[in-house]
Amino acid sequence: MNDDVLMGSLVGQEEVLTVEELARACHAEVRWVAELIEVGILAQRGHDQASWRFCAADLVCARRAARLQRDFEASIETVAVMLDLLNEIDRLRGRLRRAGLDADV
Repeated sequence: MNDDVLMGSLVGQEEVLTVEELARACHAEVRWVAELIEVGILAQRGHDQASWRFCAADLVCARRAARLQRDFEASIETVAVMLDLLNEIDRLRGRLRRAGLDADV
């Protein structure tokens, strides 16, 4: 029997993750997180890198960016455009649903 115990933290809308924790959760380097901020994928919170904090939505976005970058071998700039387009698709589908139209047609 395996007696390993998993430890974790619940991440909500509060800014609780440090840049190091976010990078580790994405299996990336801190420099990669800084690049996400530079291209506008993530918003900078805090004055310097040591004070940056991130919330659950940032973690989801960063993991999505990592997946896109890995799966498509895309540059970080290309990933930023891809995420913008995916977010716009989600927004438009939401408008269609609210209008009572089938978004999958």
